[in-house]
Formats: sequence, C-alpha cells, structure tokens
Amino acid sequence: MNEIKIGDVTITSIVEREGPWRKPQDMFLNYDEATAAAHLATMDPVSFDAASGKMFITYQTFVVRTPHHVILVDTCTGDDKGYPAPMDFDKSPWVEGFKKAGLKYEDVDYVFCTHLHIDHCGWNTVLRDGRWVPTFPKAKYVFAKKEYLAWEAAEKAGDPRRADARNSPANVFRMNCLPIVEAGQALLVDDDYMLDDLVSLTPTPGHSPHHCCVNIFSRGQRAVVTGDMMHHALQCREPEWSTIFCTDPVQAAASRRGFLESVADTDTIILPIHFPSPTAGHIEADGTRFHYRYRHK
Repeated sequence: MNEIKIGDVTITSIVEREGPWRKPQDMFLNYDEATAAAHLATMDPVSFDAASGKMFITYQTFVVRTPHHVILVDTCTGDDKGYPAPMDFDKSPWVEGFKKAGLKYEDVDYVFCTHLHIDHCGWNTVLRDGRWVPTFPKAKYVFAKKEYLAWEAAEKAGDPRRADARNSPANVFRMNCLPIVEAGQALLVDDDYMLDDLVSLTPTPGHSPHHCCVNIFSRGQRAVVTGDMMHHALQCREPEWSTIFCTDPVQAAASRRGFLESVADTDTIILPIHFPSPTAGHIEADGTRFHYRYRHK
C-alpha cells in the first residue's frame, strides 16, 4: 500500500501474505454465480484472479504514526502458533516488513484490534521461554470490552467439536488475548472509545460480536480501517453478502450497509485489512449498491 497522509497522520502497511486466497463461492453465504460474474467483470483487476477463480486477499497490519503515538491496527496471524493449513503460511514477510518500516517492538505505543479473530490479533504475542508474552513491551492493547468478554465467555464455555484444535477460538483467545490482560497491558474500552482527537472507534458488529472500525481524523480529513466489516469489493456491490466467518450474518450486513451509506461519495479514505494493494479507496454510491474505487497513486 502506498503511504497515506491524513493531515498530520501517516499510514502505511505491513503485509504478512498476499495473493489469490479463496473462491467467492466458498466465502459468501448468499453467493450467486451469475451476479458475482457480472460484478467481477467490471471491477479493478487487482480484486480477482481469473486463472485460479480466487479472490485476491491480503493479510496486513496498518501502521498509524500520529504526532503523539505509533499505533498498529490489527496484527495478522503471528508466528509459532501452530495453526493448520491454510493458516500455516510463512510469517517472515511480516517480520521483515516491520523492520523495513523502521520500527522496533518497543516503539509501538498502542495496538488496536478491530476484533479478536485469528488473523487480526496474532502478533499481539510472541512465544518466549514457553510462554506467550506481549510482542510490544511498552504498548497498550485496545480491545473493545464487550468483544473481549464475548470471547472470554466462549473460551470458558469451550467447544467440544474443536476443543483440541490449535486454531479454535478458545486457543486463539488463550494465545493472543489473555496474556495481554495478564501482563496489565490491555485497555478494555467501550465500542465508541476515543484515544484522542485523532483516533477513535466506531461499532460495526456482526462479523464478530463487537467488531469495531478504527477512525483516523486530522485537519478535516478522515480514514477508516474497516477490519473485517468487509473482506472483498464484492461486498460493496452486494452488501448483504456476509461471510461464512460472521457471528451474525444479518447484523454484519446491516452494519456494512449502514457504514457504506455513511461514507459514500465523500472524501473518506477506506482501509480494509484484506483488500489487496493498493488497498486504500473510496466508496461511490450506485443506487442500492456501491462501488469500491481503489486509489492507484
């Protein structure tokens, strides 16, 4: 992703993986082949790999540098987690990208997680002497309190179908989230939390129980990191197409449509975690649908 300037704030990204990933028919609950084909034919070619029939999906962390803080938004899948395929891909690009960004782990002041799924909180922790510890020793980790409590309750309840799976929600919580609280580095906040006048949350529940977007404001400009409120530009054309990973698909669709309506035809820069390079774009209204227009500069 090209560097984005929002007033006095600079936003860049650290890519963990990119390229063709999933077929849309395997991803979206309300998928219709003819409808998807018509939309894909008019989309930016960065969105879809016709040869494999798969969508281009990127895993990335956004680095937000304000005049006061260095902030990471979402931390991909992380290393040493022991996840099975397809989440067992090489994680070294993230480490190299972090170094290329000129950062050391102790430089990070805040880590924001839009939600607590496997691919958004993985680098929260690293394995050290057999224990999961916070990767960023001086950072405060911002979790929506209700999101954290929902996954804490799920961890305690257990899931007999997947109790031993390394990538089960319970294990993800135990590896990536609980150690942060135990280390005293967590900030459990309301869904509309404001760090300062530059960075705040907007609730967009549905994909996860209390998913939030992260707003960046500066000098009259705005960017929004949308997490998994949408995974692909197809969901702008068909906002009701929630994914197989959504906790509440109906609520996810309502949150997505409400958000898209609120930013359509504005200068708001959209930063979806999973959209491929150049990632950043704008929303354009088209009747009851929307277009995602990438910023190719």
